[in-house]
Amino acid sequence: MSESSLSAADKKAEVVHQEEQTDMAKSSSYQSEEMSRDVLPESLRHMTEDEIEKFMAKTTRRMDYRILPMLVLIYILNYLDRNNIASARLGGLEEDLGLVGAQYQTCISILFVGYILMQVPANMFFNKMARPSIFMATVMTVWGAISACTGAISSDHGYAGLLVVRILIGIIESGFFPCALFFLSKWYNAKELSLRTTMLYSGSLLSGAFSGLIAAGIIDNMDGVRGMRAWRWLFIIEGSITVTLVPMAYFILPDMPHNTKWLSQEEKDVIMWKMRRDVGQDDLDKVTTKSNYREILLLALKDPKQWTITATLSFLVAACGVTNFFPSVVETLNFNRIITLVLTAPPYLLAVVSTFLWARHADKTGERYFHVTLPLIISMISFIISAATMNTGARYFAMCIMIPSLYCSFTIILTWMSNSMPRPPIKRAISIALMNCLSNSTSIWNSYLYPSSSGPQYKVAFVCNCVFILLAMVFATLTRFRLVQLNKRLVNGTMKWENELGKGNDGSHISLDFRYLY
Repeated sequence: MSESSLSAADKKAEVVHQEEQTDMAKSSSYQSEEMSRDVLPESLRHMTEDEIEKFMAKTTRRMDYRILPMLVLIYILNYLDRNNIASARLGGLEEDLGLVGAQYQTCISILFVGYILMQVPANMFFNKMARPSIFMATVMTVWGAISACTGAISSDHGYAGLLVVRILIGIIESGFFPCALFFLSKWYNAKELSLRTTMLYSGSLLSGAFSGLIAAGIIDNMDGVRGMRAWRWLFIIEGSITVTLVPMAYFILPDMPHNTKWLSQEEKDVIMWKMRRDVGQDDLDKVTTKSNYREILLLALKDPKQWTITATLSFLVAACGVTNFFPSVVETLNFNRIITLVLTAPPYLLAVVSTFLWARHADKTGERYFHVTLPLIISMISFIISAATMNTGARYFAMCIMIPSLYCSFTIILTWMSNSMPRPPIKRAISIALMNCLSNSTSIWNSYLYPSSSGPQYKVAFVCNCVFILLAMVFATLTRFRLVQLNKRLVNGTMKWENELGKGNDGSHISLDFRYLY
């Protein structure tokens, strides 16, 4: 055969191959379009595609206005009630209650015992109940009342009384944060969730910023009022504010997209369709899995993503233990008590702005790994500076980049779990709760890294924090490798869906465009 004949045959074969590829692409596109049309609710079928997108954006904004301000307020109050013990320490709590040795550190740690043990049961109950407005309002009112009771602990039963109150606060509080994360994942898709999670967590950062200022005002002006020390008023006032404000959550928060009474049918449908379009199923899809609760728990426990993301967050939380002692760390700058409490505010205010911008960029790009690891490098630098020098300017600069960098990474990791466990919803609920409770277990022991005797440099704590940050980066890298591997299986059609979604699920209802975010 001549060279020209071969060339012509090759060109013909190439043309045929290109036509086959085009037909396959058209087929895939047609299947995706048909899937989209099949799941489009009847109430939305009179709208054009542009009208649906605009209506979806309008409905999402409406939910933002109802959900986010209330959750942020709740988290501000939550963080005030949990961490006002750090400010109370500067107001004489240890002396009045006769705490000696490591008793104060034990009272800090004991909160996390109940907090850890009850998170998975709380999230499973929350998923079954499907009434966040009732659940959260009740839980928050109870914890505010218990927190206020801290101010009534007698000096005769100081250590034992403080232990009991802190245990109870931990048990009750376990019903808020992991449930709030799961709640957000019910309303927002993968590329909306990071920003909303960060806005939720801004509540704790704003609380960290203003708790020092509030504490400064109470401690400076109320010492001796009605014969009580100021630290007692700190607990009573902040706990009473929580009890007064949080019942509003019952009237403001929605429940779930399918059972919120004040949403129109079109609004309910467009939210559920948005979530279905994200993965291929919504949380009410009956074909999601045939597994029971025990099997779903085992499904979560066997998933490597569960453990690499949990380990990433756990080591980061170990380093974040510095926030429980931040007023004491700032005190090493040798300013007076009021100036010290005021100086705790700027790092948290910087964190509010930086986490918001960082999360917005993460959602816009759909990237997770570098949004986790780059802030960790900055936080490591802050710990190195703090351990290496006693220069006032250098140490306060380190404190100002320490809090923002820790929490920029923290909020992205929280979202990463929801992104990596999209369905079934009960698996996502269990995974979020497991991640949160196991990561917070580090708070049981990391408080012992900050005894008063190790000040003012806290070298051991800051060196340990550098090691924790390195380990967090290692596990974030392992998570990225795993998600890249799963995405390759999605592309080549070798995904084992039962390992991801549960018994009896072949992935036929999962969107052809679905990919894990890494």
